[in-house]
Amino acid sequence: MSAYIPKPAEQANRKIIHVDCDCFYASLEMLDNAYLRNKPIAVGGDAERRGVIATCNYEARKFGIHSAMASSTAKRLCPHLTIVPPRMNRYREASKQIHQIFKQYTQTIEPLSLDEAYLDVTGKEDYKGSATLMAQAIQTQVFQEVGITVSAGIAPNKFLAKIASDWNKPNGLFTITPPEVDVFVQALPVNKLSGVGKATQKKLAKMGIFTCNDIRGYAQNHSVFELTKHLGVFGKRLHHLAYGTDNRPVQAREFRKSLSVEHTYSKDLGALSECIEKLPELQREMEGRLSKQSSQHPIKKAFIKIKFCDFTQTTIERSIEHRAKEPQLNTYQALCEEAFVRGNKPVRLLGLGVRFEEPIKAGSQLSFAFPSA
Repeated sequence: MSAYIPKPAEQANRKIIHVDCDCFYASLEMLDNAYLRNKPIAVGGDAERRGVIATCNYEARKFGIHSAMASSTAKRLCPHLTIVPPRMNRYREASKQIHQIFKQYTQTIEPLSLDEAYLDVTGKEDYKGSATLMAQAIQTQVFQEVGITVSAGIAPNKFLAKIASDWNKPNGLFTITPPEVDVFVQALPVNKLSGVGKATQKKLAKMGIFTCNDIRGYAQNHSVFELTKHLGVFGKRLHHLAYGTDNRPVQAREFRKSLSVEHTYSKDLGALSECIEKLPELQREMEGRLSKQSSQHPIKKAFIKIKFCDFTQTTIERSIEHRAKEPQLNTYQALCEEAFVRGNKPVRLLGLGVRFEEPIKAGSQLSFAFPSA
């Protein structure tokens, strides 16, 4: 029996743009300080205090530097690297400017972070209804009004639009039209697929899978069930992506899903008691950030994040009672205890935060249906 072939549903008529700022933090630092331009720079923590790189410019990337790398490692790779501390208020303000530009083209905007978002421009009549022309106009407007470049990908779904935005960086523009999807996806390397990290890539290589066309062939010669045996439920998702199928809608939202604070310590916290001692200070910082939020949505969960000395990390969260405006210190203490025993090793980074309730949209109804077994 031949394998089931996923077919795009409503996606063929969609026009989705994924906009991604080029080296966002670093670009703003170079914009504000001419001395930093055309030099390898990174935004992150001090190398002497065990900081971590948040992002870097393309000059720094030539040396193998990347986000989440230890600043000390980055300095070894590039001794003349300039590391500047992050200025989050500056980045948030620029992000607001960029999102105001997006709203001139569509109200259906799904922010992924400060520096990237999906825009659904389906049915828009401006620029002759061309999503590509709209994306070009957005690029021009962001450069003129904010002073930095962005890359854009245009496709009939979110999966392909995100891949397209990364295709010609920096200041790139790449369009995948519906008739081009099949040929484009067949040749796509599996490491371009969302969710395929190094470990999954190794598994796939052992199965003889290196491209989306290989995924299709494997499912045809074996079965999708065999994919799920090796990759779990992700195997089915992978099979759909191999045909360029992604029917997820762009979900417009104006509110932030979470807020957190974290700190990397110059000396490892060697015991649970040392971690507990740091929580009040983190919570005070957290309360300060919460008080500055212009629109406050109910808090549904509290969470703790721990990164251990070997760079492994864990996050654990817990729902909080609706009558509690903010999580209490004892909630974070309990979460910290539970998270610490997962690694039971010295801690280099400790963070805490909250997740917000998503507001119910006007006209929506609550569902009382029981989940299927």
